[in-house]
Amino acid sequence: MSTHEVTNQVPPFVGGDFLTDDVALRESVERWGGPAALADLAPLGRLAGTEEAQEHGRLADTHVPVLRTHDARGNRVDEVEFHPSWHWLMTQAVGAGLTAEPWTSAPSSGAHVRRAAGFVLWSRVEAGHGCPVSMTYAAGSALRHDATVGARWLPALASRSYDFGIRPVPLKAGAVAGMGMTEKQGGSDVRANTTRAVPTPGGPLLGETYRLTGHKWFCSAPMSDVFLVLAQAPGGLTCFVVPRALDDSTRNAFALQRLKDKLGNHSNASSEVELDGTWGSRIGDEGRGVRTIIDMVQATRLDCILGSTATMRDAVSRAVHHARHRTAFGSLLVDQPLMRNVLADLALEAEAATVLGLRLAHAVDVGETEFARLGVALGKFWVCKRTAPLVAEALECLGGNGYVEENGLARLYREAPLNSIWEGSGNVNALDVMRAVTREPASLEALTKELHEVRGRSVELDAHTDAALAQARSLDPTSADAAFGARVVVEQLALALQASLLVQHSPAPVADAFVASRIAGRRGHTFGSLDVDLAGVASAVIDRAG
Repeated sequence: MSTHEVTNQVPPFVGGDFLTDDVALRESVERWGGPAALADLAPLGRLAGTEEAQEHGRLADTHVPVLRTHDARGNRVDEVEFHPSWHWLMTQAVGAGLTAEPWTSAPSSGAHVRRAAGFVLWSRVEAGHGCPVSMTYAAGSALRHDATVGARWLPALASRSYDFGIRPVPLKAGAVAGMGMTEKQGGSDVRANTTRAVPTPGGPLLGETYRLTGHKWFCSAPMSDVFLVLAQAPGGLTCFVVPRALDDSTRNAFALQRLKDKLGNHSNASSEVELDGTWGSRIGDEGRGVRTIIDMVQATRLDCILGSTATMRDAVSRAVHHARHRTAFGSLLVDQPLMRNVLADLALEAEAATVLGLRLAHAVDVGETEFARLGVALGKFWVCKRTAPLVAEALECLGGNGYVEENGLARLYREAPLNSIWEGSGNVNALDVMRAVTREPASLEALTKELHEVRGRSVELDAHTDAALAQARSLDPTSADAAFGARVVVEQLALALQASLLVQHSPAPVADAFVASRIAGRRGHTFGSLDVDLAGVASAVIDRAG
C-alpha cells in the first residue's frame, strides 16, 4: 500500500573518488611521495569509491570465513574458506603494491608513503583483509635482514600477484605472510611463551632448521603462506620463519583448532594453532627473538595508525555526506551551527591522524629510525585510542540511520577498537614510549627536533611542547609513579606532535583550530564542543573532509 511519497533521504555513499576527496591525504602524498606516487594511487582512489568495491566490502564482512579441519575422508586439511569478495579485495590490495614491495624499492623513493596512502584508501573499503596485507608488508621489514631466508621469501611477499592456496613458494606467483607470537599464558608478554624449538639440522628448509611444538592463541590469516613465529630455542626466545607448505609439496604441521568469534573484523580469520613438530628456519640469533621481530612489530604498529586513520576518515566522510543531504528543522544539517561544530571537530581529528601517519611513513622512507621509533609508539597509542569515540560521534550524526547495518557505520564501530588492542594495547604502548624515552635518548632528541620545527609560531604550542618534553625527560624508568602516569606523558607528546605537523603542513584554519582546541583547551570533553570563537573556521575545516 502506498501511503506517501518518501523524501529527504540521503543518496548512497558511493561514486566518490577517495583520493581526490581526501584533501589532507592527497597533500601528504604530494609532499612526501611526489607527483608520481599521487598518479600511481589515482586508480585505487577511484576504485575504492565505486559501488562495486563497497559491495565487495559488505559481502566479505557479512559472509565470515569457515574452518575446514578435515576432508571427506577424514584427513586433516586445516584450511579456511573465504567468500569470493575476500579474494577480490585481496587481489586489488596486492595488485596495488600494498604488501612488501616498498622493502625492495630504493631508499628515499617515497615507496613507503605511496604504500601507506594506498593502505588508508583501500582499508576504507573493508578493514579485515588489511590484516594479512599489513603482516605481509611488515614481514618484509624483518626478512630483509637475513640474506638467505630473505632471498627466498621477500620477492614473493613483494609480488603484485595474489595467489591463494597452500603450495610451496616456488610454485606461486606471490605469497602472503602472517605471524604467531601470543600464547594463552602470556598475551602481550611474549617472553612467557612456552612453544619449544628443537634444532634439527638438515631439514627441508633453508638456513638453520628447527622443529617447533606448542600452541599459538591468536594467529590471524592462517591461510597465509608463511609465518614469523616466536618459540623458545635452547638459547632463549627466538624468531622462526614457518611455511604452510614444504618444498616437496607436503604440508607443514599447522593444525587450526578453531576460528575466533570476534566483535568485529569479521572477514578476517583469526585462529588458534597447534604446532607439533612443525618445521621452521631460524631468523636472527637464538635468544634474540624479540629484537629480531621488532621490525615487524614496528611496521604493523604503523599500519595500526594508518588503519585507524582510514576508519576515522570513512566515518567522518559518511557523517559529512549525510549532513550535506539531510534536512531537519528547516535547513540542511550541515548548515546548522551545532552540527557544524561536531563535523569540524571530527574533521580536525581525522586530518591530524592522516598527517601524522604519512609523516611516519616518510620517516621510514628516509631512514629517520629514531624519530620513527618514538613517533610510531605515540601514534599507535593516541590515534588508535581516538578512533572509537570518533566513530561513535560520527554514527550519532546519522541518528538511527547510523545504527543500522546498511549505512556502513555499524561495521566501522565494531572495527574501531581493534587497532588499539592489536600489536600491544594502550598500556603496552604507553610503557613502550616510556622505555624509549628513558633508554633510547636519541629517539626523544629526534622527536624534539621535529617539534621545534614550528618553534615560535604559537605561544600555546611552545608552552605545551616545553612542558611535555620536560615531563618526558624527568621520567624515572624504575619508578612506579612514573609508570602510573605514563599515559599522561604519551597523550601530551602525541598532541604536541600532531599539532606541530598541522602547523607545518595544514592551512591556518585547521592548524589554529587544532591548537586552540587540543593544546590551549578551548573545548569541552566531547566532540562538538569547540569554543564558539572557532565557528568562523568550521566551513574551511569541514570542506577539507568532504
